[in-house]
Amino acid sequence: MISKFTDLWKRILAKGDSHKYFEFLEKLYSEEGRLYHNLIHIKNSLIEFEKIKHLAENPDAIEFAIWYHDAIYNPKAKDNEEKSAQLAYDVCEKVGLSLNFTKKVFKLIIATKHDFIPNDFDEKLMVDIDLSSFSKSKNEFDEDSEKIRKEYSWVSEKDFSEGRINFFQSFLDRPSIYLTDFFRERYEPQARENLQRSIIILNRTEGVY
Repeated sequence: MISKFTDLWKRILAKGDSHKYFEFLEKLYSEEGRLYHNLIHIKNSLIEFEKIKHLAENPDAIEFAIWYHDAIYNPKAKDNEEKSAQLAYDVCEKVGLSLNFTKKVFKLIIATKHDFIPNDFDEKLMVDIDLSSFSKSKNEFDEDSEKIRKEYSWVSEKDFSEGRINFFQSFLDRPSIYLTDFFRERYEPQARENLQRSIIILNRTEGVY
């Protein structure tokens, strides 16, 4: 993955040692307890990004945002996206990237909080990339669910179930889970099936995964 990060670094003409910044990110994503929100999630997001980068208005900004969007992750906190966005903003400033690029990256990461529907097309792509895991096969989705449950091991089954049900239902209540035609046409049916099935399980077993 370091070669991909370095390629982006060179392409956007970022100053400083790309290896040092990658190693810092690698350290963050390798923190104890990160079973889902780790470099595997970033790798999978980058795979999805490769499929749609030709559609993006600023693909380099999206790729940069992907690398940093879960850099700060504390399951007990509610401002992980804000802190990750601020870290990315600070890095952009430090390595001499333009203000427009820096602000773009910040907004892209904030969009992954999933508490609003963005109007910006690149932000929609970013959101859909982050939610692409909803459309995995049944077994893969269930494996991810187990990992996320373990990340929240300190939460009671009742509270975890209620939180996940509300989270999943918020997407099912939308006209479509995905915000762009590319993801909607390819991933919507499987994603809806996974979320609906999970809600049934969570209601029945009080979140025992």
